[in-house]
Amino acid sequence: MDQRDRTPEPGTPLRRRRLCAALLALTATGGLLLTACSASDNSSSSADRSNRTGGLPAPAPDATSADGQRSITGDESRSPSADYLSTFALDVDTASYGYARRALNDGHLPDPSTVRPEEFVNSFRQDYERPDGNGFTVTVDGARTDRSSWSLVRVGLATRAAESADDRPPAALTFVVDVSGSMAEPGRLDLAKKSLDTMTDKLHDDDSVALVTFSDKARTVLPMTRLGDHRGRVHDAIDELETQDSTNLGAGVDKGYATAAEGLREGATNRVVLISDALANTGDTDADSILERVSRERRDHGITLFGVGVGSDYGDALMERLADKGDGHTAYVSNDADARKVFVDQLPQNIDLTARDAKAQVAFDPETVAEFHLVGYEDRKVADEDFRDDNVDGGEVGPGHTVTAVYAVRTRPGADGHLATASVRWLDPDSRAPHEESGQLETGDLHDDVWTAPTRFQVTAVAAYFADTLRTHDSEADNVGSLPGNPGLDELAEHAHALANRTEDKDVDDLAEAIDEASLMK
Repeated sequence: MDQRDRTPEPGTPLRRRRLCAALLALTATGGLLLTACSASDNSSSSADRSNRTGGLPAPAPDATSADGQRSITGDESRSPSADYLSTFALDVDTASYGYARRALNDGHLPDPSTVRPEEFVNSFRQDYERPDGNGFTVTVDGARTDRSSWSLVRVGLATRAAESADDRPPAALTFVVDVSGSMAEPGRLDLAKKSLDTMTDKLHDDDSVALVTFSDKARTVLPMTRLGDHRGRVHDAIDELETQDSTNLGAGVDKGYATAAEGLREGATNRVVLISDALANTGDTDADSILERVSRERRDHGITLFGVGVGSDYGDALMERLADKGDGHTAYVSNDADARKVFVDQLPQNIDLTARDAKAQVAFDPETVAEFHLVGYEDRKVADEDFRDDNVDGGEVGPGHTVTAVYAVRTRPGADGHLATASVRWLDPDSRAPHEESGQLETGDLHDDVWTAPTRFQVTAVAAYFADTLRTHDSEADNVGSLPGNPGLDELAEHAHALANRTEDKDVDDLAEAIDEASLMK
């Protein structure tokens, strides 16, 4: 786990901090007093700057950290940091988990740099309550671990259920398909073609499709075409795809977005679907240059990106960054079952949008929390003061999605009362009007033990602990990660198999098998 020591700023007298906190709690117009308290006491915690009457936590203009995290240490006497806020852009990517499973199936552990815990956690179904319309519900719960004073806290955000296939708005999709030489490996281009054929069959007559291919150069194989009676034309174009030479990913991105912009449809979801192993080796291979073009097209036309990774040798980092910059998300497909899940079962959530530029902020209470650490989301951090700045990029989320963040939290000895307030802010995908929702957690609501907590909480914990262990290949205890309460792979596998039997969930069963495979290799 990424750990960083952060030295608290010099404090001012406790009396002054208590006075500011009291004033904040007594006034309904706390903004003016907040400014006064911040000016006179720059070390007051960000959680103290929250509306403590149950409202939303306010961003801290004098926050000293852009990531809102504190390191996990064993020093119980350490003074708390001045920053008790944690802020990040939402992320519904799952490619890291899919790619890790592919590596394990191939007989080796995944590279720790490709393991992103949030993508492991977000690969599994949750049981959060869902809203009726666009936006989110917020669920906050937690459970104590067997490590003294440490708990796992889960922040769960859920969008409305995905509508039936007949009810979603029309989509204008530009398929950008990698046909470079590396895609000739079995399970790459043939799987991509099968996936696109399947997706085309599931789209509506009112949907539009374009097809772009790239190797050393990029070309538009099929301009934006309303499906209607033209499905056969689309299938023919897909069937004719063949591998060629090197991978000019930059040219593919350029041509794809140009084609999408040319075929832009008002009132439709305009999205580029990039299918590639993301191994750029010719033309513009500079990630920042490619990313800037993605960002520019997104800003100008509102075109989003869905990146689908394939292949045992896969440019995971580039695909993830492209999706982040392109207001989209990623998935990884390694077999027919994965393809059906991504392109059929999850089709509405992968092409529709219910929220734009969504960000989350968690305010921990310094009276009860000694330290905390957000598990994962390293690439999605947002400065605390930018939570309500709608010009700062967030994440795009579709219907049927859930977003889960896991925190390791050390509570103060004998702590009792409010523990955290979690808030999510997003823009309506059509009007761009901002909205917020929040949820609370009290120390008394923590479950006594992770392994007696509700079933879906336990699944979350297993996924987080598994990712944590895979990221710590070189730890002294090979099968135990650094996240508090991690029981190690052998015991983790036992929990996973028990949960698979209890839930009868194929995804949880696959998780248990992946842990078994990792345990044998450790």
